[in-house]
Amino acid sequence: MARRLPPRLEEHPRRLQVLLAVVLPAVYGALTGYFLGVSEGTYLVLSLIGIVGGVGAGFDHYGAAAGAKRGVLAGSIFGAAILIAHEIQGADAKADLPDPPILLVLITTVLAVAFAALGGWLRQRAESGGPTEPGPEVPGPLG
Repeated sequence: MARRLPPRLEEHPRRLQVLLAVVLPAVYGALTGYFLGVSEGTYLVLSLIGIVGGVGAGFDHYGAAAGAKRGVLAGSIFGAAILIAHEIQGADAKADLPDPPILLVLITTVLAVAFAALGGWLRQRAESGGPTEPGPEVPGPLG
């Protein structure tokens, strides 16, 4: 029985593509940025969940290169949204930020490229694997 995979990003309607590739990282980044000024622990947990999201975003694409391209978009939007939301909120950061803070966008982008590339590679493996046929039965000492 063949495995059923979720549809690729390109198979979704354009509105859903924009929602998944642009709006979701922006909103999630804004939420993460808000908590940067509230709680270091919550900010770090949200950031780690974002990493898992990067793998999932890459899984929407076939191959590491396609996943990495998605990571450039999502990582830069996510990082920028963190800084913008944190600036709007106005509280002091409860977690350490790089100096200058704009380097956070570079860091989130590099991490997103790596994790989304992993997701794309996993998708390619999943699609290429397909169902396997059982090999010929080889008689052994017990049968």
